[in-house]
Amino acid sequence: MEDSSVFSIQWTTFPHSVAAGLTSRDLLHRYLSYIRHATLSIIRPIISENGVEFRLLATRWSLISFLKPLKEGDAVLLRICGGLLVQKHQCDRGELSFSVKAVPAGITTTLQLSDYCPLILGSSSPNKIRYWLYRLTQAAIHRLVTIRFLVLLYRDLAGPSACIKVVAGQVREGHPL
Repeated sequence: MEDSSVFSIQWTTFPHSVAAGLTSRDLLHRYLSYIRHATLSIIRPIISENGVEFRLLATRWSLISFLKPLKEGDAVLLRICGGLLVQKHQCDRGELSFSVKAVPAGITTTLQLSDYCPLILGSSSPNKIRYWLYRLTQAAIHRLVTIRFLVLLYRDLAGPSACIKVVAGQVREGHPL
């Protein structure tokens, strides 16, 4: 975004018959399980009474920390509150949301990261090296992991032979990552 915060949204729409009963909490828990599995337990989502942390291996080092999940309408929100990958002066900013909503075409599941201030960018006006370093590393990994999660979720619910098409789109003005 213009202030160098990150906005990312990915979604998919399932037929009603496939995703009936899926909730935003289910989506969150499936995502946390997927992160652990997809990273071969290098990143370990830990749920505690204080919130959720994505820890590095079996250490106490949190790559990104969130407050307790908060239900808001059709979504469950994880508000960012710290971590090694977050700019120190922006720890109280940003959120990751998981939503499941019935629409005429079916059930739409959405994962949205908004107002996130990655440490790699360094400030609200990163230089080109930091921008490209973020784009080629953390942004690429986030996009790959999120899209792959939605593809696997679709195949899990609709069957392994389900046809899936990934379509790029832009829903906000900003610099593409």
